[in-house]
Amino acid sequence: MKCPFCSHDNTRVIDSRPAEDNNSIRRRRVCDECGKRFTTYEKVETIPLIIIKKDDNRETYDRSKIEGGVLRACHKRPVSVQAITGLVDEVENEISNREEKEISSQVIGELVMNKLKDLDAVAYVRFASVYREFKDVNTFMDELKKVLE
Repeated sequence: MKCPFCSHDNTRVIDSRPAEDNNSIRRRRVCDECGKRFTTYEKVETIPLIIIKKDDNRETYDRSKIEGGVLRACHKRPVSVQAITGLVDEVENEISNREEKEISSQVIGELVMNKLKDLDAVAYVRFASVYREFKDVNTFMDELKKVLE
């Protein structure tokens, strides 16, 4: 592993432990040349997940798209960054537990909405209004009634 400070090739691992997500290993390293310490994360390399979009186009999975949608839905809501990260982690775990190489964006959207419903009702309605492309006030009201029940 190359040192990020001096670019020397000789570094050593001084501590290894599971990362917070239990899906990767956190390693503390020290450079033998400059003596500085840094952290690396080791994660199992997986086959890229393919997302099937509404128009049947396919693209590789991008976590930042889910995070962005949830962040927009939670804008100015009392939802912590940790809660949002946890929600996205849960969605990712459910996706990977399916052990499919391709998954539709509708399935991911439904997973996100189910998690948001428990996290924050307003964020849920915001996300649903964009995701389900509400055409008028009546469809919006129908979704609100579901939340209130």
